[in-house]
Amino acid sequence: MFDWITSKPVSRIMDAIRAGGGEARAVGGAVRDTLLGRAIGEVDFAVNLPPDKVTAILTKAGIKVVPTGIDHGTITAVVDRKGYEITTLRRDIETDGRRAKVSFTDDWKEDAARRDFTFNALYVDANGKVYDYFDGAKDLTAGRVRFIGDARARIKEDVLRILRFFRFHAYFGKGMPDADGLAACRELAALLPQLSVERVWREIAKLLDATDPLPVWKLMQDNYILAQLLPEADNMTRLAALLQVEKKYELPASNLVRFAALLPKDGEAVMWITKRLKLSNREADRLNILATLPDRLKGRLDPVPFRRALYEYGAEPAREAALLLATEDRGVDLEPVLSEAAAWEKPMFPIQGADILKLGVPAGPKVGIILGAVEEWWIAHNFRPTRAECLDEAKRQASA
Repeated sequence: MFDWITSKPVSRIMDAIRAGGGEARAVGGAVRDTLLGRAIGEVDFAVNLPPDKVTAILTKAGIKVVPTGIDHGTITAVVDRKGYEITTLRRDIETDGRRAKVSFTDDWKEDAARRDFTFNALYVDANGKVYDYFDGAKDLTAGRVRFIGDARARIKEDVLRILRFFRFHAYFGKGMPDADGLAACRELAALLPQLSVERVWREIAKLLDATDPLPVWKLMQDNYILAQLLPEADNMTRLAALLQVEKKYELPASNLVRFAALLPKDGEAVMWITKRLKLSNREADRLNILATLPDRLKGRLDPVPFRRALYEYGAEPAREAALLLATEDRGVDLEPVLSEAAAWEKPMFPIQGADILKLGVPAGPKVGIILGAVEEWWIAHNFRPTRAECLDEAKRQASA
């Protein structure tokens, strides 16, 4: 089952640590996903040696080591240009809901006990033996996201675990979530604003990438989670419609498009949300486009006028706006514009400001005005006019 354990990079790390007198076990997501028969992502390790000892062992074995989280016992081993996080077994000795002070240990169960959910505390050794200290495999089979120990204590150690509870339920849960965990999340929801918005957005984005995030989003609303973080993101009817459009066209939307579906169709409101969440410039620009472009495309969703949106914003934003528009008009046929977007190559406007100057127009604002007017004319004629025709139009504009 754990065939990746014998891959060259993984076995190289585990063998080096064993030769140095320690033991490394893979832990967390890779183990969980393998047991579910899913493709794995990153492979992380826990190790029963202190980080300085692990660093020395790996360096001696010719493996590059980067001290990525040394205060918490985490280093990153780089093998074949890929990073593998290795964290010393530890226990949390002091927490404030955002970060923890830790001490190192060599007790595997003690390390497992400080983790969040039972199925994230599964370890596998170099021989493929699974170590399951809190019945994580049973919870995984049952589709149950269950906190290790007291749910309230786990949340108070790191409040982000509230969002992780819902995110993992969206990916792995079956039926209603664990009652005690849900009650603890609801009871402690008022702690959520203390989290950094960057951490909040990362969790929200991952949740929205789930195959069907809608039931969990509603759970978050019903249990006062959204009220603490994103009260505006409540248009679940539109998200439901978007998921249907995605299914119809076999075209899953990005988490940004799904987020846009939940938000008001108000550019100013969306701008404030992007600032509050400290989204990247790319994400903020995309959300602002998606707040207004779908309404601008109403009644114009066929290949010729749609090309203006493609030209102004690019293929991906225009395609996403079309998906959102289809949530309000179920009868619209997206096939022509989706084909247009897939084949789109932005045409080059044939003239520049220097061409306007050569017509005798003095340098100044009028050059830009004429150039803009000619570009609008060129777009209105479906980008077909040649350079010579654009220059003729420029002359006409200059003499008007």
